[in-house]
Amino acid sequence: QVQLVESGGGLVQPGGSLRLSCAASGFTFSNYAIGWFRQAPGKEREVISCISSSFGMTHYVDSMKGRFTIFRDNAKNTVYLEMNSLIPEDTAVYYCAARRQSCTSFEYLFNYWGQGTQVTVSS
Repeated sequence: QVQLVESGGGLVQPGGSLRLSCAASGFTFSNYAIGWFRQAPGKEREVISCISSSFGMTHYVDSMKGRFTIFRDNAKNTVYLEMNSLIPEDTAVYYCAARRQSCTSFEYLFNYWGQGTQVTVSS
C-alpha cells in the first residue's frame, strides 16, 4: 500500500532544467521527511537533498547547493526537485525516499523508497 512514485525524468540538454516529482500514498505524508538520492551507472547511490516535515526546512549537499531546489506540497502529497544548469555528470537514476520526522544523511534510515526515474543530460 505504501508507495513513492518518481516522475519527470527524461532527456535534457546541458544547461537545461528539469523538475522531478515524488508522489506519495499509503502513509501520513506530512509527518515524513523526504530525501532525494541519485545513482549513476557503476557508482554508489548518493544523497542530494532532504526536506523536513513540519516547517519544510531544506538541506542540500554542498555540490548541489545553488543548482537544485527541493520543495513540497503536502496537500498533493508530493515533493519536487527542481534542477537547473544541468551538466552531463548529473546523468543518473533519481530516487525519492521517506523517513518519519527529521532529515538524516544516513541513507539506511529512510523507510520507504521509490522505483527511480532516469535523468539523462546530453546534447
